[in-house]
Amino acid sequence: MTSLFCCPLCGRALERTEQTYACPGGHSFDIAKEGHTHLLPVNRKHSAAPGDDSGMAAARRDFLSRGYYRPLLDALCALAVSHAGAETAVLDAGCGEGYYTAGIYRSLREAGKCPRMAGTDISKAAVRLAAKREKDVEFAVASSYRLPLADGSVDLLLDCFSPLCVPEFRRGLRRGGSFFYVVPSAMHLWELKEILYDAPYPNEEKRTPYEGFSYETVVSVEGRAELNSREEIRALFQMTPYYWKTPREGAERLGAMERLGVRIGFHIHVFRAE
Repeated sequence: MTSLFCCPLCGRALERTEQTYACPGGHSFDIAKEGHTHLLPVNRKHSAAPGDDSGMAAARRDFLSRGYYRPLLDALCALAVSHAGAETAVLDAGCGEGYYTAGIYRSLREAGKCPRMAGTDISKAAVRLAAKREKDVEFAVASSYRLPLADGSVDLLLDCFSPLCVPEFRRGLRRGGSFFYVVPSAMHLWELKEILYDAPYPNEEKRTPYEGFSYETVVSVEGRAELNSREEIRALFQMTPYYWKTPREGAERLGAMERLGVRIGFHIHVFRAE
């Protein structure tokens, strides 16, 4: 089977067999038992284990599986169905543990479309979980700053809370292809931040034009999540960037909470590749 991925070493097309991805140049990449592969060369890694660790990846899987961010998933699925053709190639760049990847893939299938879909993330732990979630999507450990994609090979690209690399996204998208960029709204998780920090501040909101893309629209998604256990509160905390940069006092205050209601809010910036 011809893969959406290309060889990270020579850029030639990869063919997927039962156990490997291989290119005509003789480069080969094993497929793990979970179904993913590793397309991040050692000389492009900035640490021994880049990205989210296994604890953060598992926390995100557990929290998202409870449906607290389902309004965002539903909005992304509706946009994907409306922007995708009958046969479409989709990449989720920075896919994490695959919640949005799998949801979009299944929605496209249910809408009668024939998608080819792939997800990449720099975290091996996250990609392993993503591959377990959806077997019909290709997943690879790879960097968004050097995507293992041929030029103009995808019709739709998603970046959900992940690093933004405009030149690579523009390169990978075909002309006229769609790019969905998801960011938190101003008051997203405000109540969580009030507990963690003495002087929290809203997230910055802005519309930034990017070279090679035209703005179509911004879709806003707002809601509320009611967390009813310390386990759920900790899972939310652990999957956010705040987990690494919160003062000990704030983390202790949150650890004492047994219930927490938080606002959730997202902006989906929709672009068209020119």
